[in-house]
Amino acid sequence: MRMRTETLPLKRFDAGHGEHCAVLLHGLGGTHRYWTCGPVSFALPGHRTVLFDLLGFGESPKPWFRYSVERHVAALHASLAGERSVTLVGHSLGAALALAYAARYPSVVRRLVLISLPNFGGAEGAVAWFARQRGGWIYTNMWATALACILTRRAVGRLLPRLLRDIPREVAEDLVAHNMVSSTSSLWEALYRHDLRAEAEATAQILPVLMLHGSADLTAPLAGAQELAAARSTWEMRVLGGVDHHPWLRVPHECLQHIEQWLSRLAERAPASPAEHLESARATGVGVKEHP
Repeated sequence: MRMRTETLPLKRFDAGHGEHCAVLLHGLGGTHRYWTCGPVSFALPGHRTVLFDLLGFGESPKPWFRYSVERHVAALHASLAGERSVTLVGHSLGAALALAYAARYPSVVRRLVLISLPNFGGAEGAVAWFARQRGGWIYTNMWATALACILTRRAVGRLLPRLLRDIPREVAEDLVAHNMVSSTSSLWEALYRHDLRAEAEATAQILPVLMLHGSADLTAPLAGAQELAAARSTWEMRVLGGVDHHPWLRVPHECLQHIEQWLSRLAERAPASPAEHLESARATGVGVKEHP
C-alpha cells in the first residue's frame, strides 16, 4: 500500500451566521449530508455551522494509506485553520475523532458534543461486544469487512436507498461514498484498536462534554459511554430511550433540545474560553500537551 505523509485538506461546507462556531463530524460510512438531509438541519442558536467530509469519505481525498487517528486529526486541524473557539459535534467515528482532536488541540475546542461514542476499550473489547450479536463476527474480521465493503459498492450500491428505507435517501446513497481502504482502515485504526480513554482523561478537567446515546444502540455499547461520563465531573450524559446508533436521524428535535439546554446552562455559568480552560488546567497540575 502506497504511503503518503502530507496533510490533505478536507471538503468543507459553511452555513449560517453567528458569533460562535459549531463543527460537525459524521460517522463511518457517512458524509456531511448526514446532518442536513432529515426533517431538520443541524443548527444551534448563535452558531455558524462548519461541516466536513472526513478524510477518505464523501468529497474529501481518499488516498490508499493507513487511516490512523493522527492522520484524521491532522487533516481536520489543517482544514480548521483560522478557527480559534469551536464546539465540536461528532457522531460515532466523528465523536471519537472529535475527542482525539480536543485532547491534542485543547486551545481550539470550547465544548464537545459526542453522539453514540464507541468506547470498546481496545480491539479485544470490540470483538467481545460484537460476538454477542448474531453475525457480529463479520464486523471484527478485517478481511470479511473489506469484502463486504467491496461487494456493497459494486453489487448493491445503487439499490441501498430502496433497501434501507429506515434512513434518509442521502444517507443510504453516501454509504458507498468511500473506498475499501478508507472505510476498513478507519474502522480498525480509529475505533477498534484505538483506546480513547486516555484522551477522555486528558480533557476531563478542561472541557465541558455532553454525550447523547441511544439505549438500544447495538453498535456502540451504552455501558462504555456511561463509564466515561460517570468518571468525569465535566461530562454529562443523556440516554435516549429506545433509540439505536443514530439519534440524530431518529429524534433530531430531542437531540437539539438536549444540546441547546446544555449550552444554555453553560452560558449561565460564564464558561471560559479554550485558552482560559487550558491555562486553568496547567495551573492545577493537569497534564495537557498542545500539539504544534
